[in-house]
Amino acid sequence: MSQTHQLISTLKQLLKARGLTYAQVAAHLKLSEASVKRQFSQQSFSLQTLEAMCDLLQLELAELVVQAQQAQPRLSQLSAAQEAELVSDPRRVLMAICVLNHWTLEQIVATYQISKAQGIAHLLRLDHLGMIRLMPENRVSLRIARDFAWLAGGPIHQFFRERAQSDFLDSDFRHPGELLRFQHAMLSPAANLRFQQRLQRLLQEFTDLHEDGITTPANTRHGTSLLLALRPWEPEVFSALRRTPDSRGFSLAGC
Repeated sequence: MSQTHQLISTLKQLLKARGLTYAQVAAHLKLSEASVKRQFSQQSFSLQTLEAMCDLLQLELAELVVQAQQAQPRLSQLSAAQEAELVSDPRRVLMAICVLNHWTLEQIVATYQISKAQGIAHLLRLDHLGMIRLMPENRVSLRIARDFAWLAGGPIHQFFRERAQSDFLDSDFRHPGELLRFQHAMLSPAANLRFQQRLQRLLQEFTDLHEDGITTPANTRHGTSLLLALRPWEPEVFSALRRTPDSRGFSLAGC
């Protein structure tokens, strides 16, 4: 949906919510009802007309724009093909991660070996994938939902498993800001699911803290990665010692 179409669609929804008819809008604009209907149909409003309708709604034009942006559908997940397109170029993955963390093009170019032209090209691809809207002066508006997630077992997960997982775990986790714990327990499927639900809430809190910190200076924030993993599992070195294989089949929805 184009920005203009979304703006007009939001305007129509607001007029309907206030119980305002085309006839009332026409009277306010000092136009015929047919003229107003035609302008809505052709989406050909002038800026002055938009301001006049916002005045009728007792709404600032800037507020209408914000509401139109908020009404746009947000992307919750990419397809496997789209993720594969991202991982086809490590610089594109890097651009996507930086943009999701609200970095500007200038910050990315100054930090990594990516030229401005390359950066813009990657931003255009991210726009094409629906992750962002590339705005004038290379500003970026995110188009992803708060619950956006990469495909489980998809190309992005595989990319990080092959290229980053061992690097991430190659630490003694003793430095400030680092934490590693390994716990083992005997859980029923119901208890497992209950704990997964708590982890999901923890992940949402992690995301909320990220969003809350956007307004703080960039040099006071650090890229921080969180890895959560949970599954019914026994190390192979132990299972090999069993007298008979464990046939319970640890399959559990959501694991």
